[in-house]
Amino acid sequence: MPSRSSARLAALTVAAVCSAASAVVLTSPAHADSVRIHDIQGSTRISPFAGQKVTDVPGIVTATRTYGSSRGFWIQDPTPDDNPATSEGVFVFTSSTPKVAVGDSVTVTGTVSEYVPGGASSGNQSVTEITKPTVTTVSTGNAVPAPVVVDEDSVPDVYAPQGDTAAAGSINGLTLDPSAYALDYYESLEGMNLQVEDTRVVTATDPYSELWVTVKPWEHHNRRGGTVYGSYASQNTGRLQIQSLGPTADFPKANVGDTLEGATTGPLDFNQFGGYTLVASKLGTLESGGLERETTQKQSHRELAVATYNVENLDPSDATFDKHAAAIVNNLQSPDIVSLEEIQDNNGAKDDGTVDASQTVNKLIDAIVAAGGPKYDWRSINPVNDQDGGEPGGNIRQVFLFNPERVSFVDRAGGDSTTAVGVTKVNGKAQLTASPGRIDPANAAWNSSRKPLAGEFVFRGKTVFVIANHLNSKGGDQGLTSQYQPPVRSSEIQRHAQATEVNAFVKDILSVQKNANVIALGDMNDFEFSETAKILEGDGELWSAIKSLPRSERYTYDYQGNQQVLDQILISPSIRRGCDFEYDSVHINSEFNDQISDHDPQVLRFRP
Repeated sequence: MPSRSSARLAALTVAAVCSAASAVVLTSPAHADSVRIHDIQGSTRISPFAGQKVTDVPGIVTATRTYGSSRGFWIQDPTPDDNPATSEGVFVFTSSTPKVAVGDSVTVTGTVSEYVPGGASSGNQSVTEITKPTVTTVSTGNAVPAPVVVDEDSVPDVYAPQGDTAAAGSINGLTLDPSAYALDYYESLEGMNLQVEDTRVVTATDPYSELWVTVKPWEHHNRRGGTVYGSYASQNTGRLQIQSLGPTADFPKANVGDTLEGATTGPLDFNQFGGYTLVASKLGTLESGGLERETTQKQSHRELAVATYNVENLDPSDATFDKHAAAIVNNLQSPDIVSLEEIQDNNGAKDDGTVDASQTVNKLIDAIVAAGGPKYDWRSINPVNDQDGGEPGGNIRQVFLFNPERVSFVDRAGGDSTTAVGVTKVNGKAQLTASPGRIDPANAAWNSSRKPLAGEFVFRGKTVFVIANHLNSKGGDQGLTSQYQPPVRSSEIQRHAQATEVNAFVKDILSVQKNANVIALGDMNDFEFSETAKILEGDGELWSAIKSLPRSERYTYDYQGNQQVLDQILISPSIRRGCDFEYDSVHINSEFNDQISDHDPQVLRFRP
């Protein structure tokens, strides 16, 4: 396996002991001859034998994992019990290449462990395993237990039970109800041989040879083949991650809307990078859905086109400049103003005090010209070294590109990395005290995070205020498959404080000039239905224009089978009430395995 994949897969099993296990009452093991896999798995997420030794547990080997640090094999009992809550499969962790083969009938003696992929602090569910095993092969060449077919009829429509308040919201100690909750259903099959058939891809193949399919074709689907995440209550229960037990070179390069035709079969695992995962011994055949990258409409000469585009840690050493330039020129139709997020300094992640990004920006501008686009001008403010988060040493920041043939930038001295921009009234109109300027950069809301960049533009004699944002990331939030339900979204605390600051600044502009044209845009790192968006919108100071699209078209990012909104363009009342704006989420990246960024750009066209 490639080194990156091996390192990632190593984390799937090697982790801290489940913190919740100590809170579960452990029973004494039954006589060795009577302990079977379903007894070990039990009817909750924590084995009643956790931490104890079991002897001569019988099973048929259904699959082996021979790479990474999570080496071992899965066994399944061919004689199941009649309790749908107890799984008949379990992973045997050998740490070295297993010496068994698929079809072997074995008995395993070892210690039952509950391991949390990613560590207990991740909040992830645990994986029930047998560790430190002694394995005896009884016979070979046996039939593998028939796989459980997972389809739209078998997976419940409710995602997860409510966590136990007496256990800090954990679902670990709750009795599984696989007929009521999707997470309980998947947990009841942990380690067992599963099969999905003719499944549509809803997240493209990533660099780690993973993709996501849905077994519920009509669940919150959109016309391009994805599954939309439209609220905290619509987690999309049909999503399932697919990995492979074979070589990564053979893993299909799939886009959203493609199909894995036929059967995909293998044991059900759980990992920190998405939860329940079918680790395929057999993969279906990839059938292309023919998805193509979108192109937005060209703005008219009277329309101002404003875009936001997260270019994912762009620095001069990257090989993606020509592709980004082609996307801006062809797919975005050369917007008049482009807010770029994640522009790194001139030497990228090298942490030597460099903060200037002129080489990065000018290399992109030159590539745009070479692609047939305009000669953009640009404005930005260098951050204080290592104070804005992101990749250490990268000093990511927002940058304004603008086409000087179409729009002019109002330069007003005084803006720097530590000085707060303000709003004044001049001749009855709002005016920034510095342009470009940064919003309250000393405020604790921006600790280790990007500070908003405000600029004043003029188009056809009309002033337009643009605020470029890259709010606090979702790093540290618990995943949808967390043992805590609902999951804790700890990153919101800082993001809400940041949204409050941005809204307050917009209020300052509108209090001076009620009809001012204000746009706050960028990577907001939160959904259009989130509290972050509500705080940004305030009492009508702003409105997220992506809500002008049908619900099935509201997405800018594709994560773990859920297409969702992270990038937004919010507009002031004067723009919204003009009723002549057009909004487009231009899908050129998020749905494709050969993406040049993980974000789709957004474009707003309107007449100031």
